[in-house]
Amino acid sequence: MASSSSGIVVGLTAAALGTIGYLTHQAATTVPADLARPQAAVSAAALASKAPRDTRDPAALPAHSGTGERVVYSLDDDRVWLVTADGTVQRTFRVAPSAVDPAPGTYTVSSRSGRITGSDGIPVEHVVRFATVEGVTVGFSAAVDGSPPAPGTTARTGGIRETRADGDAMWRFATVGRPVVVIR
Repeated sequence: MASSSSGIVVGLTAAALGTIGYLTHQAATTVPADLARPQAAVSAAALASKAPRDTRDPAALPAHSGTGERVVYSLDDDRVWLVTADGTVQRTFRVAPSAVDPAPGTYTVSSRSGRITGSDGIPVEHVVRFATVEGVTVGFSAAVDGSPPAPGTTARTGGIRETRADGDAMWRFATVGRPVVVIR
């Protein structure tokens, strides 16, 4: 009797491991290989230098910042543009940059969280992640209490802070898979 129950346990364990292996393979083959990695949607020349700006309107969408529906983030201007499929700016706003910057390039929104504690210990909401730099995850978020990041912090955090209203707009716009173009 003991040998037949051990045979059943071995059989069930083998079936479970086989199922887990199959599901792992299926998950790995359905995730885009380039998710959260730089892509070549913006020319190398545009990424190598600061994108041209409209001197009459500093909030205007910079030239050479990609095409189609996307989030554009300027490292030099600490500004974000939410751009519709036809190239219209739906919203633009200033942000407080993170201590860790992603390299200029095109990324995709890889994950989102409604509300978490940020790496600086501050509760944040509407977290939209799109890059990882040397083990630090980079993304947009808004402090639940509306506070800006602590000035002069040396902590290696990747949270790009926005106001709660701007965070709400980003949350509605930047779904998983949406391109994020990082420019100078």
